[in-house]
Order: sequence, then C-alpha cells, then structure tokens
Amino acid sequence: MGQVFSFKTTNSYSREKLNYEVGDVKNIHYGDIHTQYRTLFDAKKESTPFINLDTNIQKISQDNYCMVGDVILADASEDLQDVGKSIEVINIDSQRILAGLHTIHARPFSNIFYIGFCGHLFTSKRVKLQIQKEAQGTKVLSISTGRLSNIDLPIPSLEEQSSIAKFFSHINDKVETEKQILLQYKNQKTHLLQNLFI
Repeated sequence: MGQVFSFKTTNSYSREKLNYEVGDVKNIHYGDIHTQYRTLFDAKKESTPFINLDTNIQKISQDNYCMVGDVILADASEDLQDVGKSIEVINIDSQRILAGLHTIHARPFSNIFYIGFCGHLFTSKRVKLQIQKEAQGTKVLSISTGRLSNIDLPIPSLEEQSSIAKFFSHINDKVETEKQILLQYKNQKTHLLQNLFI
C-alpha cells in the first residue's frame, strides 16, 4: 500500500467540536465510518457534521482536504472485524471535507485505481485479513500508517477494476432498493396495525 498511496494529515476534533447545523468545513469522524457511511462515500448522500465555526482550522493545508478517490480508514476499533474499516470518497459535491479523529487519510497516486474500486478492495477478505494481522492492542485495536504501508494490495488492470466497481455498485444499488421496499412494507404494516383497532 505504501507504494501506491500517500498519507495525509488528519485532525483530532472530538464530537464536541462538531455540529450538524452550520459550518464551512465538514469532518469525517471514525465513529461514522463504523456506523453509518456507505463504502462509497458520496457527500450528497451522507450526513456529515460540520466543524464548529469557532474552531481554528487555518493551519490545515489544502492538500489535506478530501478529494475524489481518497480512502479514509478508521484506525481504531474494539472489534477485530472493524479495525481498518474504510470508505472511498467518490463525490465531494463541491464541499470542503476533512478526515478527523481516529482516521487515516490515504490518497492513491494518479492513474492506478478506477474511482469506486478501492472502496470494494478494502472490504475484500484478502485485504481485511492483512489489516487485522497488522492491528495492535488488546481492548482497543489500532492500525498505523506504517503498518498499513505493508499491506499487499492486488491491483488488476484499470479495465478490470472498472468492471469490478460497476458490478459491486449495481449490487449495492439493488440492496438499497430492497431496503427501501422493506421499509415501505414495515411502514404499511405499522399503519394497518394502528388502524385495525380503531
């Protein structure tokens, strides 16, 4: 991984420095990677908090802001399965976004990966097992950039990456559609049950 990615500086702002109402810059928190973000992060579709306006972020270099193709990994987890859980940024939507507390911000070198491929690559069994082996700790497991650099990534041709990314995106779209249909049925059932005894 160290041969095809560079690592950017992240911030350490806690939840107390974030809000969902107002701000100029958004912040990807590791907890949201664990609980809510899709593997392919689309800023239009994700609920991402702002950094509070009274927080000084002037010293943060423009190079450390997220770009399309970046991979953001959670560097800590209480669960071995989730250490190194990641998202790939596929749409910034003209927003300014930083990687925050307990994250690793990895930027691929140009022309190596097809947009949308890395998100799926880092969820593959082969890569996840390597990350788990490199993780350190007892109660809380963590992974560092140094250890991530040793991860061996299988990198097919860009054409094959494109086919893989499109296939998994199609599957994910179907899953999302089925989730929405299921939610509609649950709502319909609730409505019917509420009106059954009126």
